[in-house]
Amino acid sequence: MQREGYSMQQTAPYRDDPTSSNTNPQDYYDRSESGAPVPPTRQFSGIHAHSPFDSSHDLSEPTLRNSTHPLAGQPISDVPYMPVPQPDYQNIEAPRNNDWLEKSQRASKRSRWIVIGSVITLAILVAVGVALGVTLSKKNSNNGSSSSSSDTSGAPAGTNPNDPSNFQKNPALQQAFYGVAYTPLGSQLPECGNNLTEVIEDIQLLSQITTQIRLYGADCNQSSLVLAAIQATKVNMSVYLGNYPAVGDNGTAYERQRGEIQTALQQFGAANVLGVTVGNEFVLDYITAQGQSDPNGSAGQAAAALLIPWINDTRSMLAEMNLGNISVGNADAGSYFNNEVLSAVDYGMSNVHPWFANQSITDAAGWTANFFQTQNVALANTLPNKPKMFIAETGWPTDSSEFNYSPNDGPSIASVPNLQIFIDTFACQATANGTGYFFFEFCDEPWKATTYGGVEGYWGLFDSNKNLKNLTLPNCPP
Repeated sequence: MQREGYSMQQTAPYRDDPTSSNTNPQDYYDRSESGAPVPPTRQFSGIHAHSPFDSSHDLSEPTLRNSTHPLAGQPISDVPYMPVPQPDYQNIEAPRNNDWLEKSQRASKRSRWIVIGSVITLAILVAVGVALGVTLSKKNSNNGSSSSSSDTSGAPAGTNPNDPSNFQKNPALQQAFYGVAYTPLGSQLPECGNNLTEVIEDIQLLSQITTQIRLYGADCNQSSLVLAAIQATKVNMSVYLGNYPAVGDNGTAYERQRGEIQTALQQFGAANVLGVTVGNEFVLDYITAQGQSDPNGSAGQAAAALLIPWINDTRSMLAEMNLGNISVGNADAGSYFNNEVLSAVDYGMSNVHPWFANQSITDAAGWTANFFQTQNVALANTLPNKPKMFIAETGWPTDSSEFNYSPNDGPSIASVPNLQIFIDTFACQATANGTGYFFFEFCDEPWKATTYGGVEGYWGLFDSNKNLKNLTLPNCPP
């Protein structure tokens, strides 16, 4: 980003660089890169109902009183002889207890067969269930394989969590932007908290609002993560990779990120790569550190002497990988392009921010288009190589933190309604007239709000939780 130094209103330069120690509130630095529970197992009780049958009956033969026995209390001699007729047991019906026993035994046999039958039936049902389950499992597996290998499987969106290309679309999102500036959250050294799952989610969202993104740098494996996410989601997305060298480190940052880019291209190929941008506001940083403001002055030339060999080295690396068709470019603040650097690249990317040029929201879109054409496109057309020019950053902030808040930020406040106005007056118009631009930015970056304050953390189209802000996106066909 560039706070000032625009042709219409000269103020101090800005950028978004977390390594800067400049505490002048008039300076701005672009910091985009440096910076259902399982239910318990059912338990079946082993308690059974008591049997209604009682086996305590006396099943012995009845004891007969012997007629020779006296009655109690009488002497034997006084007892008259009273013969007792003996019953004919053959003519007596069997006692009821024997009846019950037979019935009980028959009932027991029936119960036993019922239990045996139930067990057999259950076993049959289990076998059928297992067979059915295996059949369905194989069918689902085959369907899943077909879905993974083809985008025309017909599976409803979002029904296969193992396939990142099968995701639900948000009807509120439209193809509104030529491109979007993007840095995966957590891509700052030394923490490097980014991961593929989050980047896949980002690409799924970004693919619904644009077909192009630009990265600022390559630290924390972000080049590989982005290319892997694009391939996993199978979306229509191309990317400008970035190498963000630092001022004063003798090329350490450049070499480190060069290796990251080379690894990403070796592993994922270049089918989705449009270019590699070497440098982001490097000239601005360098000449500001030297107390100068002319990008073509002595400090600007010294900065160019560092940048151009890195640009050429990147070309050589790509050529050695048989990727010489990939363009190499440079990005800087709108008023800080060095002519020699711009002459050495295939494209230039210019940061053009009406907010930092103190423009009102009603004038912001017109000012942005005019500045870009008169300051950047016009310059490129004077050079022998005539590099293609893009707006690398433009947008409008939606909030400001109290920390480092500036009451003199401009005539129009940072707000979502004003961002809506800027989108409505710039996005489709720029696409229609052929201006290539990258809207700044994908989502809010909380680390900037806490580290730098002001409006720094609030430039996103989405909040930091990846929810679209209260915006209505237009459909801007290319």
